[in-house]
Amino acid sequence: MIILILIASILMASISIIQFKNEAKDYHQERLDRKEFAIKEHINYVLSTTTYPLTPENLPLVFKDKIHELSDIHNLEINIYSLEGKLVKSSKSSFSVDKVAPPIPNYILKLVQSSVDKRYVDIKNIDGVKNRSSYSQIKDDKFKPLGILNIPYVEDDGFYETELREFLLRLSQVYSFMLVIAFALAYFLASYITKSLKTISDKINETSLNQKNEKIVIEANSKEINSLINAYNQMVDKLEESASMLAQSEREQAWREMAKQVAHEIKNPLTPMRLTVQSFQRKFDPNDPDLKQKLNDYSKTMIQQMDTMSSVASAFSNFASMPAQQNENLNVVDVVELALDIFNEDYIVFESNKEEIISKLDRTQLIRIITNLVKNATQSIPEDQEEKHILVSVEEIEDNVIISVKDNGIGIDTENIEHIFEPKFTTKTSGMGLGLGIIKNIIENYKGTITFETEAGKGSTFMVSLPIVK
Repeated sequence: MIILILIASILMASISIIQFKNEAKDYHQERLDRKEFAIKEHINYVLSTTTYPLTPENLPLVFKDKIHELSDIHNLEINIYSLEGKLVKSSKSSFSVDKVAPPIPNYILKLVQSSVDKRYVDIKNIDGVKNRSSYSQIKDDKFKPLGILNIPYVEDDGFYETELREFLLRLSQVYSFMLVIAFALAYFLASYITKSLKTISDKINETSLNQKNEKIVIEANSKEINSLINAYNQMVDKLEESASMLAQSEREQAWREMAKQVAHEIKNPLTPMRLTVQSFQRKFDPNDPDLKQKLNDYSKTMIQQMDTMSSVASAFSNFASMPAQQNENLNVVDVVELALDIFNEDYIVFESNKEEIISKLDRTQLIRIITNLVKNATQSIPEDQEEKHILVSVEEIEDNVIISVKDNGIGIDTENIEHIFEPKFTTKTSGMGLGLGIIKNIIENYKGTITFETEAGKGSTFMVSLPIVK
């Protein structure tokens, strides 16, 4: 409603301005025509009463004194030109130092001569003011041309502009009053009509699948609003029914996911343990002087993986999806390097820009992160690929430790990028696809992030950022 009033006021003002301008244009055109007709009648009277012969050469003599009289009577400047366009007499005062008046332009002479009524009105804008100049032939009683009458006319719109300003002021006052009334009426209607709608809106905002939702018990004055209330109450009934079915489905799904996740978590350490045993069997040398140290390293690795399996089993027995965190201050560089010992691939390279980067983490979960990423990297490289390379790097950047695993495998297809961390999503022929989703949860529990960059056919780089302890 208010917008309609504003649009109407703008349209009314625009139409008024256009109307005033058109009226001013018509007024000036009609006034010039009247003045010119009156002056020509007076000139004809002078020509009919003069004693001089009516020839073009005698025009200056005929109007020697009369031209000033005519100018005073009609309150306009009057100029008389010869048929060739030269000024012969003017009511405008001139002095000896004045320059010779310019002649009538040739195009105006041609337009006057070629027109039916031997008349032409030239219109020009000078300094933003419209100037009209009328040119018409002066003829004797036998309609023989004697000269050209010129009447300059400057349009003065002062009166119309004053009237327009007063009209627009009154119009703005009227519409301002209407706007005040419209605002008051709109406020009243909004308060009265939308009161029920606000109640419905508040109830809808409070509606949740995880709680008991109350119905609306008010009776509105509008039939449409009552229909909306009834629809909301029916939605609440259906929502409670759906919530009950969803809860049952979620419980069943939770058990299925729990079983799959635990199976994956128990199976995950078995691969490093198998690799460790095979490596120990292949490299065992009774005469090796470092045999005792190697036995300690192998034993430590096996114990860590066993601890991981034990943690998962304990967590499952307590109906938890992940082992409880046992945080301690760790040297991330040492733990990552130790986690890589279980891999026998000689193309796995480790580097770090510092010997010690301390962070408060669960040792078992950090090892799980490294082994999962490196295992995925090895599996992404085809077996028949000649050059294989995996770079695991650890570096400290500001208040974070960045662990990167870069491979030169097949990369990740574009359509799989947005699903890579989803549970149960996998691009491999085996496995349940829970690994990346699990380690993502672990990392986010430590207020960290995991991101990746990939290029199909050239490889991928996974980057884990974890906060460090200064």
